[in-house]
Amino acid sequence: MPVRSGWLSPDGQSREDTRLVSLGALTPTSPVATRSGVLPGSSEGLYRIAGFTLTGTSNSMSATVGPGRALVQSTDARGAYPVALTEYLPLTFADGDPLYSRIDLVVLRIYDDVYDSADAAGRAEAVVEIVPGTPAAAPTVPGLPGLSLPLYQVTVAAKASAGTGGITWSSALDRRTATVGVGGILPVVSDTTGGSYPGQYRDLSGRLQRWSGTAWTDYPVLPTWQSWTPAWTTGSGLATPSYGNSVLNCRYVKFGTTVHLSFSIQFGTTTNFGTSPLTSDNWRFALPTPASAVHQMVGWAEAGASNGARAVCRIYLGTTETFELGLASGRPDATAMVTPTWGTVDSLTPWTWAGGHAVRGTATYEAAS
Repeated sequence: MPVRSGWLSPDGQSREDTRLVSLGALTPTSPVATRSGVLPGSSEGLYRIAGFTLTGTSNSMSATVGPGRALVQSTDARGAYPVALTEYLPLTFADGDPLYSRIDLVVLRIYDDVYDSADAAGRAEAVVEIVPGTPAAAPTVPGLPGLSLPLYQVTVAAKASAGTGGITWSSALDRRTATVGVGGILPVVSDTTGGSYPGQYRDLSGRLQRWSGTAWTDYPVLPTWQSWTPAWTTGSGLATPSYGNSVLNCRYVKFGTTVHLSFSIQFGTTTNFGTSPLTSDNWRFALPTPASAVHQMVGWAEAGASNGARAVCRIYLGTTETFELGLASGRPDATAMVTPTWGTVDSLTPWTWAGGHAVRGTATYEAAS
């Protein structure tokens, strides 16, 4: 069998064995133990794990396991077993049961009679083997034998044989897990195992995560959308409005110095649009976080009083702390916008605001820090 192992054979190991099996410190699970798994990588760089890939032959009960390197950890005192499969290895599954399906496991197993005299029975080798499951109406996965690493889970349907179309290989479940060198980024797809040390990294299906000491967290920490209530003032400092029972839905997210925001403000029956407002009392809304500079254009909004009384507004930063709404269109009902009902939105522009009217928009800007 082309399965080579290191530090296992009682007759010693060849120089080829030593060159082929994994050397060096891999992902730790204790001060002296290592995470079991297959070493990641593929010749094309396309796959997380290419070693020990199971490839089934159509319309048959046969498959092959591809070359790869792995490590199987035993107890802390017993140590870890490095293994290398150097050639494609054929496997043949037993025909299906006449009545029920079963689930078989393909495993990489270590036999070491120094520690397992009963199971190993004079054997000191690493093998890839099939662990047959028990046929049943609701078959279950068989338990892992001895010191072994699961590779694949294969369902063998009732009456399956080469003459009946063989095994449906697309249903085979990949059970391989990876292990990498200390400090390496561990590639995983669905892994509930905790980390080994704070500062350890893993790639979870394309997401980089860091072990904090108690949990895996996205790295860098991915920001989440948050609510904010923009303070509502005027550029003149006069005729200051207040929300009253307005309905606000204002959210923002900050990625580094990039801020995305959205807002929806529907004024209510107790909204106060300011005492004796003038068209010079332009509305200002506070930003969720200060901007790096004023800006003439950061987004778009819609001012709305009814289906016909609506207008597009340009969102601009008149200060680094606030945004304002500059009218940028006419109304759908073709009502003329004339002085003083155009310019920057205020309590009288582009109409006299009242409860039930609304302003909604989105913007993106550069934060000061």
